[in-house]
Amino acid sequence: MPSSSAPRTCRFATVWGCALAAFLLAGCGGRPARYPVSGRVLIDGKPITTGFVRVLPKGDRMSYGNIEEDGRFTLGCYEQADGCVPGTHAATVTSTTRLTETTRRWNVPRRYADPVTTPLTVTIDGPTSDLKLELSWDGEQPEVEFTGVETDE
Repeated sequence: MPSSSAPRTCRFATVWGCALAAFLLAGCGGRPARYPVSGRVLIDGKPITTGFVRVLPKGDRMSYGNIEEDGRFTLGCYEQADGCVPGTHAATVTSTTRLTETTRRWNVPRRYADPVTTPLTVTIDGPTSDLKLELSWDGEQPEVEFTGVETDE
């Protein structure tokens, strides 16, 4: 008498194979959609030459990019340069220069570095290579910060 388990096993394997393929095609874990984003950071019309940019979506993973010498940056979320999730998000810019072992100068006002006080927002609605973040000193002066304990050695 022929066994009916062989066709059932094939159907079971086919169903599981299709389910696995659908899972893999869906993104292996469901990372959110992202768009490639790059741009430039300026303060009072001049490029920032060091530091980093963060874009902070509510409920999604942040995107981050280092600022190059010409003020350009490229955002990455899960991997370098893989972009940012769509939407309107707060953005921060942090740029400092180490003056001594215990002091640094802020190259942009601190308000831009804090997610609570930053006035910067960006809207990501598609791929872009010309996102511009324009900052201003608004009459403030660069701040020097003491970052550690000085020693007499």
